[in-house]
Amino acid sequence: MSRIVGLWVLLLAMSVQADWLDAVSAVQAEQPHWVTPLVTVTPRLEQEYRIDDLATRLPSGTWVNNWGNGKGLELVAPGWPIEVAVSGPGYVSSLDRRHPQGYTDSSFLLKWRLMAAPEGAGNYIVTVFLGGSLPTGSQQISNGQAIYTPTLALGRGWGAFDLQSTLAYSLPVAAVSSLGHTWVSNTALQWHLGELWPELEYNQTSYRDGPESGQRQGLMTAGLIWRHPLQRRLGLVLGLAYQKPVTRFATQSRTLLASARLPF
Repeated sequence: MSRIVGLWVLLLAMSVQADWLDAVSAVQAEQPHWVTPLVTVTPRLEQEYRIDDLATRLPSGTWVNNWGNGKGLELVAPGWPIEVAVSGPGYVSSLDRRHPQGYTDSSFLLKWRLMAAPEGAGNYIVTVFLGGSLPTGSQQISNGQAIYTPTLALGRGWGAFDLQSTLAYSLPVAAVSSLGHTWVSNTALQWHLGELWPELEYNQTSYRDGPESGQRQGLMTAGLIWRHPLQRRLGLVLGLAYQKPVTRFATQSRTLLASARLPF
């Protein structure tokens, strides 16, 4: 249902007056034109509808799928360096019926771009986020509490290469002893080859206060993204990635990721 609502809002947004979309284009023209990485949240302001699907192999050997992965609709405020993203729940499933299955929590993200310059005029960006999740998921899947995540995001480009990075800290509103806090850093290095964007990402989570306090998980992600313009602002972006732990502590053994996006 959430995906149907998201697509309906997307089609409605595409039918609004051209001057509204022109105002969004003006906001985006003031920033670099890199592609959004597959794991790292871009500091750029994007307007698109996005769906990701994950297949994760747990250390036990069980494969778990996350259909949607908490992605959804992203909108830029016309005339303002602000983006709002609202995501419906993903759905977790597994062939192993002993594993919890059901809907994940819904999430939102508010971006405020502090400074930016496009290619040829500096090729950089600095943005702050406020993300969050709401306990709307299935009982065995939901965190059971709202979690807020302030984030600092930076990006810099050099010719055909760009580096995008974020640092975030999770703040559960309650149940800290069971949920804990996490420092999460993500960094993506991309290479621009026409419509193709090969990338390598390092994603690290450091756990505090909860059951995994003191542990650190590092993941390397190798991915390839294809971005193809369709008509005016409308485009198609497809991506595939393979993720593997590089630390002794790991909550997974590998993940396959697929991403589909419609920028508009």
